Amino acid sequence: MTITIYDVAREANVSMATVSRVVNGNPNVKPATRKKVLDVIKRLEYRPNEVARGLASKKTTTVGVIIPDMSNIFYAELARGIEDIATMYRYNIILSNSDQREDKELQLLETMFGKQVDGIVFMSEHVSIDLLNMMERSPVPIVLAGTIDATGHMPSVNIDYHQAAFEAVNRLLQNNHKRIAYVSGSLSSTINRAFKFTGYEKALAQASIELDNDLVVESEATYDAGYTAFNNLKGINDAPTAYFAGNDELAIGLIHGVQDAGLNVPNDVEVISFENSKLARMVRPELTSVVLPLYDIGAVSMRLLTKYMNKEKIEEKTVILPHRICERNSVK
Repeated sequence: MTITIYDVAREANVSMATVSRVVNGNPNVKPATRKKVLDVIKRLEYRPNEVARGLASKKTTTVGVIIPDMSNIFYAELARGIEDIATMYRYNIILSNSDQREDKELQLLETMFGKQVDGIVFMSEHVSIDLLNMMERSPVPIVLAGTIDATGHMPSVNIDYHQAAFEAVNRLLQNNHKRIAYVSGSLSSTINRAFKFTGYEKALAQASIELDNDLVVESEATYDAGYTAFNNLKGINDAPTAYFAGNDELAIGLIHGVQDAGLNVPNDVEVISFENSKLARMVRPELTSVVLPLYDIGAVSMRLLTKYMNKEKIEEKTVILPHRICERNSVK
């Protein structure tokens, strides 16, 4: 049988208002009365109904988090940053996987609205017009984490992906490479297409190197795709001598492809990545990589959301965090 606030009030011989004040930490309760109520709560194992409390206060102290895949090391680090700040501000998290499918993203937003969450942190590779329209009609604040909204309407936390990609390719150009391949995840991703690719393109242009579309490889963002990309590119005329990889899994696939071909990284082929996950230190040679501060993106996104939920002053709704290149051994 479910124990209710009425049961606690009856057993403690107090009003339901008094029980409510004790549960919510209101100081206007006599110490003896507070102890009596707490003893009954413990004995009956009463758990406050968060939904009912939310209806009364119009707050559920719950935040929805929608990410593509919580089992992926990339998203797991970001989710941890979100969770740590949520805990600090006493919010509970409802975490959902979208599997990077727009239909599921739309469905999950509707589900979160139905659960009366106080706000949502959302991550996706692409924010479609339908998603943007639903977000702009949202009854609660939404903050994009590591996600670009091309219109700039939605609050978001990112790094300067264009500049970071430009610097990564420049790092390879400094070592006199003329044939640099860009091995990317899906170019339908706004970040991959409009920011990383344009940074790659700009670096080549400034070095007076003509863009060769044969060196731009769109694939799944996986180890196997990186391995396959190297084997496909090594056989072309004037094969690349350096690779800019869209993430660490792709980069590791490239490195192993190089090594299985009897070549050496970085003496024969250099590889630079964009992510700097834990995997970057697990491969040999260790990966030189653009540091994507995943934990910080998650933490700052959640903090920005708390400001919106609590109607605090918002100084800047588009937050750009600093980035850097972590030098290791896959580049000379």
